Amino acid sequence: MTHTTPRSIARLWLTAALSAVLLAAMPAGAQDAATKGPPPGFVAPAEPQPGETNAERAKTQPGNNAPFWRAVRESGDQKGIVSLPGAEMGVLVQSFVQYPGSKFTTAGEAWRQVRNNWLIPYGGALLSIVVLAMAMFYWRKGSLGGHEPDTGRKIERFTPFERAAHWSNAIAFVALAVSGIVLAFGKFFLLPVLGATLFGWLSFALKNLHNFMGPLFAVSLIVVVFTFIKDNMPAKGDLTWLKRAGGMLGKEEVPSHRFNAGEKMLFWVGVLVLGLVVVGSGLVLNQLVPGMAYLRSEMQIAHMIHSAASLLMMAMFLGHIYMGTIGMKGAYAAMRTGYVDEGWAKEHHKYWADDIRAGRIPAQRSAAAAATLGQASPQT
Repeated sequence: MTHTTPRSIARLWLTAALSAVLLAAMPAGAQDAATKGPPPGFVAPAEPQPGETNAERAKTQPGNNAPFWRAVRESGDQKGIVSLPGAEMGVLVQSFVQYPGSKFTTAGEAWRQVRNNWLIPYGGALLSIVVLAMAMFYWRKGSLGGHEPDTGRKIERFTPFERAAHWSNAIAFVALAVSGIVLAFGKFFLLPVLGATLFGWLSFALKNLHNFMGPLFAVSLIVVVFTFIKDNMPAKGDLTWLKRAGGMLGKEEVPSHRFNAGEKMLFWVGVLVLGLVVVGSGLVLNQLVPGMAYLRSEMQIAHMIHSAASLLMMAMFLGHIYMGTIGMKGAYAAMRTGYVDEGWAKEHHKYWADDIRAGRIPAQRSAAAAATLGQASPQT
């Protein structure tokens, strides 16, 4: 039901008055033509129809390009006709989707919502919480270990090959993590300090570093998995270690094998599962997977998976880096030199030290170390 308002009544009166004035100002012949209708033979153009093409609309309603822009908006469902080669050259606006955490909107906007509303804020919060937790733990507990005196007898914890595999993967991971953090979060803490020009050059350099370090990380990750998988199998005492959190909150550590349950969880979840997800999605983003069309939707999904898995992986490996440097006495030297004291092994990995003492595991596993031990044994 239409409601008549004073404003609408005034508008009608104004229109009628203007029409009367214009009609009165016309010559007599024009007044007759205006009152009698169109001249003989005049054919009025057809009314615009909803399904018209842009060329048809130009005849029925010149200047109205609604069909063209409608085709642009709906090109994700029905591709436009273009002369350029490519899988999506006729798609200017993607079709509507709803990714987890986004509204039902175009795919590009849905990806932007997931990135800006979920990955960036919650990912940054996760990394910040982990760093803060480690700082508080170090403040309260300091470096773990040092309670068992050194015996002077050395055990080869990591062979040269194991250390080479670890350091190759570690260097690639740090390069990828630092470049990824700058690319994702740099505009919040570096852009205001460096300025747009310097930050742009830095981002460009780190983007290329990220792309080139990815394959090195992928290869070294596979080597690390096959190198350490045997000693990361579940074993007796792992469940007890998990229940007591390794004894980190107490005075004594829980006995463990060569790798404790926490390190094993890091291996299976952080290295194997998340590592393979990060590598697989990264290969897609670098367009190194043969046979893929690399559509925008595929790249958007790969980016969301890559970002989420990378943030979780970084959060886990921050703890590993902490324990391998300042969090535990002697841990960094073990990976740097390959050797630990027998007292260190007894304190932190008692079951492993017992196996070595019983002869079930050799104290020197690499060929060079065994040869050195063999030459030194007659003199001792």
